[in-house]
Amino acid sequence: MSLAGKQVVIIGGGSGIGREVARRAAAAGASVHLGGRTPEKLAAAAGEIGGTWQVVDTTDQDSLAAFFGALDRVDHLFTPGASYTVGPLRELSDSDAASPFVTKFWGQYHAVKHVVPKLAPDASIVLVSGAASVRPPGAAPAYVACNAAVEGLGRGLAVELAPIRVNVVAPGTIDGDLWAARPAAVREASFGQYSRDTLLHRVGKESEVADAVLYLFGSTYTTGSTLYPDGGYALR
Repeated sequence: MSLAGKQVVIIGGGSGIGREVARRAAAAGASVHLGGRTPEKLAAAAGEIGGTWQVVDTTDQDSLAAFFGALDRVDHLFTPGASYTVGPLRELSDSDAASPFVTKFWGQYHAVKHVVPKLAPDASIVLVSGAASVRPPGAAPAYVACNAAVEGLGRGLAVELAPIRVNVVAPGTIDGDLWAARPAAVREASFGQYSRDTLLHRVGKESEVADAVLYLFGSTYTTGSTLYPDGGYALR
């Protein structure tokens, strides 16, 4: 499926993987509309790729309704935007433990709920989980469970919304904006451990996750699937 003339909407498109997908989609001829919580990042990304943008908070259904209400049609939706706390059962408060579900699970669930009236008949949706869903990296049970729940959500939505296609991308550790904001010592230790734990012996790149997302946009006979751009981490 060509992206030329299609409307691609990305919540979390101001930075990281979302921005890379937006850049690729625009280069392929799509009209790109970006959503997120930080106006400065959205404006910079939209200015770079020639798209439009609007602030949206996926934890606020009124905000989601306004965001999608401003659009005439959506051909492809990608939802990488989320912010949460990860840690052990014994240490996290209940609110911190629930944070992946609040933003990553329910945020994507409600985004889909509000986009449905605007979806084209042959539209696609790509949700985001993470390779931790099938191989927990450490003591982070709520985070692991959330990623697994997103993958189940993708399958359930694929059944309910067919013939609209719904798939999930589950990245491993990716060298990009997310890790760049963390202390160098933490980043180097995590990257080293991940490289030892994965078949390809390196962390991934944002462009490699974008490859998977663009594939799912265009693969017209793929639905209810989860792709793992994780370098083989889930297999070790």
